[in-house]
Amino acid sequence: MDRPLPPPPAAPLLSIAAVGKDYTATVLDGITLALNAGEVLALTGENGAGKSTLSKIVCGLEPATRGGMRLAGETYAPASRREAERLGVRMVMQELGLVPTLTVAENLLMGRLPHRAGWLQRDALHTAARAQLAKIGLDSIDPATPVSQLGIGQQQMVEIARNLQDDTRILVLDEPTAMLTPRETAYLFDQIARLTARGVAIVYVSHRLEELRRIADRVAVLRDGRLVDARPMAGLSEDDLVQRMVGRSVSDLEHRPRRKAGPVVMSAQGMGRGTAVQDVSLELRAGEVFGVAGLVGSGRTELVRLLFGADRADRGSVTLHPDESTAGGAPHVLPRGFASPLQAIAAGVGLVTEDRKSQGLLLAQPIRVNATLSDLSAISRAGWLQRAKENRLVQGFVQTLGIRCRSPEQAVGTLSGGNQQKVVFARWLHREGRVLLLDEPTRGVDVGARAELYGELDRMAASGRALLMVSSDLRELMAMADRIGVMSAGRLVAVFERGQWSEQSLLAAAFSEPGGREAPGHSSPSTPATA
Repeated sequence: MDRPLPPPPAAPLLSIAAVGKDYTATVLDGITLALNAGEVLALTGENGAGKSTLSKIVCGLEPATRGGMRLAGETYAPASRREAERLGVRMVMQELGLVPTLTVAENLLMGRLPHRAGWLQRDALHTAARAQLAKIGLDSIDPATPVSQLGIGQQQMVEIARNLQDDTRILVLDEPTAMLTPRETAYLFDQIARLTARGVAIVYVSHRLEELRRIADRVAVLRDGRLVDARPMAGLSEDDLVQRMVGRSVSDLEHRPRRKAGPVVMSAQGMGRGTAVQDVSLELRAGEVFGVAGLVGSGRTELVRLLFGADRADRGSVTLHPDESTAGGAPHVLPRGFASPLQAIAAGVGLVTEDRKSQGLLLAQPIRVNATLSDLSAISRAGWLQRAKENRLVQGFVQTLGIRCRSPEQAVGTLSGGNQQKVVFARWLHREGRVLLLDEPTRGVDVGARAELYGELDRMAASGRALLMVSSDLRELMAMADRIGVMSAGRLVAVFERGQWSEQSLLAAAFSEPGGREAPGHSSPSTPATA
């Protein structure tokens, strides 16, 4: 008796055939790829490899120069993002697209606001918004809250919630967890599992290799605008992925010697602002990296802004300690901290901000201007800029940090997200200082470039700078920091010494209630936490 033939394989939901994209240079060349219903396809590669460009072509934000696509067997060439969304193809971009002056609810349901006779129905709006927020565990957010009052991590979750629609067929997520804590990431992964179970295809763009191995069915690797590999994720190690992404091993850059603490450079005593930051005391020491962990909303970014003078503290003080290599001097106490970022910069304190797009860069200006903006006096004589000196310095930053660009005259806004972050970083390489505050410094930076930035941070610490580094990536903090302080509800609830922490102990402290039982292995936060 003849056995029945197996069913033919299902046709791909999305077929990409020989797609290319040219600007002044070719950024995508001959990409051929298929996406199946109900699968998670990881799209990875170094910054500038073409991941975001390919994603934008799929989602109607950019037209392809050549090649074509088919969606469910039909010709697919969306002329706009709106047309792609009408066909069920949505994208959560790395750079947020929320309108800060509108409420959470208005952002979530933009374009489909409930109304009657031209009047907005607020009750229906908020009911629908709460249901959308509940999908990813944001029940605690009031839908009537203006988006501008949310932290970057919460805004990222709102952006994700906005795109989790019932008619979604393909969802592209570009670095969706860059600003999320493990709890928010777990909610997101749960939702992705529900979407794929009903046949939604996910394109997951990320540099977090451990996430890709956890969630993806297949992986596609881009390098220099070309597809260099596409295969099932099963059986691939992180080392395998790194080799395919960058064409070299970076493991030798990830082993860092234990740093030796120098003298205290800057300290904070009882710093606070409302309930966002409460009674935080710490010390930053020359030659060390002090890591700051905590959940979204724990006060990490708010603390950094207070230390830099971007926000003014209600209480507490900052003390600048004299350089012991010079002729002494007395500590300089600043009640309520720095009055402005200008005062902080003059005192030798720099900041790599978490939101490069709105706070860190002049997007319309070239790399050259952005990279040297922190210290024009170093490239000037008698009030006139020395363009030749400026060009030499910027070329050095481009090579040191591996900034992918056509030239230093390229507008920063045309760079990939990771290369934009490198330009922010270059600004503080240009200006010599004693303290550097880093808020999510490797957000959107690929694994190869991240290792290069880590090496640069090591060199800064070795030169005697004191570094404070906020990150939502616990593995990053555990690799880079000499001490890790954990924030919860605006307070510094625990400080762990190198060798005493684990991912579990850091998370336990992050979820702890301030004033409650101490997590094991940390020093008391009632005294300044040395770094």
